[in-house]
Amino acid sequence: MSDQQTQNIDWKKILAAGPYPIEAFAFVQEGLQHTVQMAHDNPDALSDEQRHISGQQLCLGLRETAIDKYGLLAPLVLEHWKIRRTNDFGRIVFAMIQAGLMSRTSDDSLDDFRSVYDFKEAFSREALLEHMGVG
Repeated sequence: MSDQQTQNIDWKKILAAGPYPIEAFAFVQEGLQHTVQMAHDNPDALSDEQRHISGQQLCLGLRETAIDKYGLLAPLVLEHWKIRRTNDFGRIVFAMIQAGLMSRTSDDSLDDFRSVYDFKEAFSREALLEHMGVG
């Protein structure tokens, strides 16, 4: 995103989507890029429509991104950003779609993010250590 595009973003409108800080939106953008890379061998060679991922795929990629980036602190960081369930990821994504920062297909819905996984289980100490290859 160019500086000009960044300056034209109405952050007040985007932040009205919920209690999430700007850092949460930046994290979701980063996680989207990571998830697209995981899902497609050569995403740069694909059109936006071909690079599309589902809400469920994004939630799984965001979990992985959080653990890779923050390790055992991942659940604390997400909690600090008021992200407590996969539905929160969906609210952030749809606020970004409305602002023109992400795109969607006609099949995409906020329901795609509903209860993809339980945060307490997905971010339990045991699950984090297993993902990190420790223990």
